[in-house]
Amino acid sequence: MIKIGLGSCCVAGGSKDVKDAFDKYIADNSLEAVTKRVGCVGMCHSTPFVEIAGSNNEPVFYVGVNVDDVKIICDKHLTSSTPMKRLVNTVKKGLDRISFNYYDRPEQADSIKLEEGGECAFLQPQKRIVLENSGEVDPLDLNEYRAKGGFKALEKAVKNMKPGEVIEQVKISGLRGRGGAGFPTGVKWETVRLSKSLGGKKYIICNGDEGDPGAFMDRMLLESYPYRVIEGLTIAAFAIGIDEGYFYIRDEYPLALENIEKALAECEKAGVLGENILGSGFSLKLHTFRGAGAFVCGEETALIASIEGKRGMPNFRPPYPAEKGLFGRPTNINNVETYASVPWIIKNGGTAYAGIGTKRSSGTKVFALAGKVERGGLIEVPMGTTIREVVEGIGGGVKKGRKFKAVQIGGPSGGCVPEVMADLPIDFEEITSTGAIMGSGGLVVLDDTDCMVDFARFFLEFIQNQSCGKCTFCRVGTKRMLEILEKLCKGEGSVSDIDRLEELGRDVKIGSLCGLGKTAPNPVLTAIKYFKEEYIAHTKRKCPAKKCKELIKYSVNDKCIGCTLCAQACPSDAITARPFEKHEVDQEKCIKCDSCKAICPSEAIDVTT
Repeated sequence: MIKIGLGSCCVAGGSKDVKDAFDKYIADNSLEAVTKRVGCVGMCHSTPFVEIAGSNNEPVFYVGVNVDDVKIICDKHLTSSTPMKRLVNTVKKGLDRISFNYYDRPEQADSIKLEEGGECAFLQPQKRIVLENSGEVDPLDLNEYRAKGGFKALEKAVKNMKPGEVIEQVKISGLRGRGGAGFPTGVKWETVRLSKSLGGKKYIICNGDEGDPGAFMDRMLLESYPYRVIEGLTIAAFAIGIDEGYFYIRDEYPLALENIEKALAECEKAGVLGENILGSGFSLKLHTFRGAGAFVCGEETALIASIEGKRGMPNFRPPYPAEKGLFGRPTNINNVETYASVPWIIKNGGTAYAGIGTKRSSGTKVFALAGKVERGGLIEVPMGTTIREVVEGIGGGVKKGRKFKAVQIGGPSGGCVPEVMADLPIDFEEITSTGAIMGSGGLVVLDDTDCMVDFARFFLEFIQNQSCGKCTFCRVGTKRMLEILEKLCKGEGSVSDIDRLEELGRDVKIGSLCGLGKTAPNPVLTAIKYFKEEYIAHTKRKCPAKKCKELIKYSVNDKCIGCTLCAQACPSDAITARPFEKHEVDQEKCIKCDSCKAICPSEAIDVTT
């Protein structure tokens, strides 16, 4: 059995081509083997990721596989004539090899014993509840999901528990919304259950409109674990007393939409969704709704407006959706990860879940670890794990020669936390105390080459572009803030502009209508709070990170060997080059693209500010 991850990130890394190559080689050589697609393993830094089940039932994993490696792997594992030394040769081809031995696994235990290599350090510290059985099951194989314990929690809920008992277990668990707000999930469910509605009609929605730059947790869950999300949502609907609901997924996630739609159809055929679920008398009809990709539609009232066929704009609250939501009826909205946490809680009990994490923030959290880190990918860790443990332990730290500077947590609504605070535990309260928010789980690592002014400008530009324009504070306030940041990046700002920037940020936080506007200034305010010296340097036309193009220049030093590689790489013909003589950079033509520095073999390119 050859397992290959085929999530969106895996496919982008070449996994589908690798699977096709395995299929062809196996068929052409009449080998006794089959390939199997599986969901995301989370090791985005090492895709394509291939598992070979050996004759002794101990799987061997290969990372960074390409099409040329397929024959080597097949010869090693699927034929008997290949000498052992072939494995050594794969290393020279850039193919990493790591081995793990599986334990006899209890359902809720971490499942692998890791022996060596960076990938081991990436996986070992994690505790996988939401990502349970990652890389093992075909995302659309309902029978396999059920064989791994899938829908046991739903069966337990609808056959052996009362709705109030389900809600009580969720309350005991301490589960809080994983979409960013951190509101107690059980309390929300109870509020919707107790809300009065004409004819008793209520709705349930799964918010899959994940739009944060650098975040891909929900997309991966919908692609790789659609049955788990459906099971969690169905349990919630049973507990609240709801018979109809929606998956709201942005159209930019075609694989997530495809897998959810296919999984819903399979669930109805199997009787775990639709009429009279598992013979319990409880029925639930679920639809999919394709979002147009507006970031603001992640806000629940804007999302509701979108489903109703209106422009996706937030509404004043109260009334809250729990009281008056979709089509004017009480509506429960949770994020993808929140629903995916529910089956484990019902199966193992709220107390078991509450025993993981911290007292105020229980359970685990899935993060998209990205940025200037050696091992990026999708991770799941207990609440209370420190930022440093994530970045340096799981992620392997920043690249050699660079300095860990900060992490940006929570996407455009989050904030920057400096390296000196990296021993801070990750939970809702601790992160909020820094001026950031947990958000949905994006975690971007920054090093000393990242400019905090330019980084804040990037996120505010995104927010300004995505603002629905309904309220003046967000529409105009973020525009004025962006203008100041652009001035600073050009070296045209003053210290008074920094003060004005902070003042505007506070006004936007207070005056904006929805969460998008209220949190929009967070990246800017936290960057000023922890890196004010960088902002002041920009008023003196200095960019310490040497990132802002208007404030830096490229030149050639005496290490130049006259190889002309920089001139050949320069897209603007800004380098005058004579073979074996020191080259020169024409500052008028230079576009600061960094191509010359990247290709220079003798470190002869200086960047100064």
